[in-house]
Parts: sequence; structure tokens; C-alpha cells
Amino acid sequence: MTALPGLATADDIEIEIAIESGDWPDEDRLFDLSEAAVAAAFARAPLKALPGSELSLVFVNDARIQELNAEWRSKDKPTNVLSFPGGEATNGVFGPLLGDVIFAQETIAREAVDQGVSFEHHFSHLVVHGLLHLFGYDHQMEAEAEVMEGLERQILADLGIADPYADAPLVADEPATGAAHPID
Repeated sequence: MTALPGLATADDIEIEIAIESGDWPDEDRLFDLSEAAVAAAFARAPLKALPGSELSLVFVNDARIQELNAEWRSKDKPTNVLSFPGGEATNGVFGPLLGDVIFAQETIAREAVDQGVSFEHHFSHLVVHGLLHLFGYDHQMEAEAEVMEGLERQILADLGIADPYADAPLVADEPATGAAHPID
């Protein structure tokens, strides 16, 4: 998909990275993986953003994400990713602050092992998943899950990453409190 005139392409998105806690790969590797996932998402999905929009990616450990999950979703347990949208779209266009996506290192590493995939592939999936949440995609209901997971499958295929939902039925997420959206 080509960006519409006056709208951002992946090259126009400012990605900010903050490693707060956890045993993460080095910042350059995280940036490269994130940038590739964001580029694939913008190339495939109908994401409309203002040029120069900012995306904040925060890397934490399970203890920190558990605190955030308890505060924002009333779920006192770690999760793999939380998305905090920067605001509502104006005329269908998001930005200039897209929002924050927060990742939990131990949970992502554990899930990658459990799923038999590389950490990098699972992380890339979660970047795509978190980004789609910032643009209003959700999986609270089965119809929403079908749309969101279909986009994720296409974007990940463009990255050469196997379908993470191949052996799992579509399942709507339980209702959340606040703006955070975990994938689990």
C-alpha cells in the first residue's frame, strides 16, 4: 500500500527507544528489528499518520510491566506488550504522537521458547501487534480479532516470519480497563 499524499510513510515516523530494565539485545538491534516491523506495517496496513509522528518503544522487565498491567488493566500479572495510544485520530489520521508500546523481556523470551520461534521473530510480531493497537485495531471481539490477526499475518509474511496464529484458533481478548492492550 502506498501512502496517501500528505500522510506519513514508515520513513516519516520517528522511533524513540528507551531500555529501562531487562536483559534486552543491544539498542541498535532493537531499533533495526522495530524499524523493519514498522516499515512492513506501514507498507501493508492502511495506517494513516502525520509526517514526523513519534512512536515510543519502551523495554522493561516483567516486574515493571506487571505494575503497569495492574495499574491500567487491573491485572496483577506480567504480560508481553502494552500499548498506550497517543490520542484519537483526526479525520482518520493519527499523530503527531502515535503512543507508547511497552515490551516485557522475560515474558517475550519465555513465549518465544514456548512457541518454538526465535526471540527476534516473536518480538517483531509484538511490535506489529502493538503498533496496530495504536491505530485503533483491537481483538476484543471475534470480528475485530479476524481483521487484526489477518493484518498481522500479512505483515509478518512480508517480513519472512511464519504465521504465529497457524495452530491457534481466533480468540477475542477479555475486556480491558484503560488503553493498554496485551496480546495474551
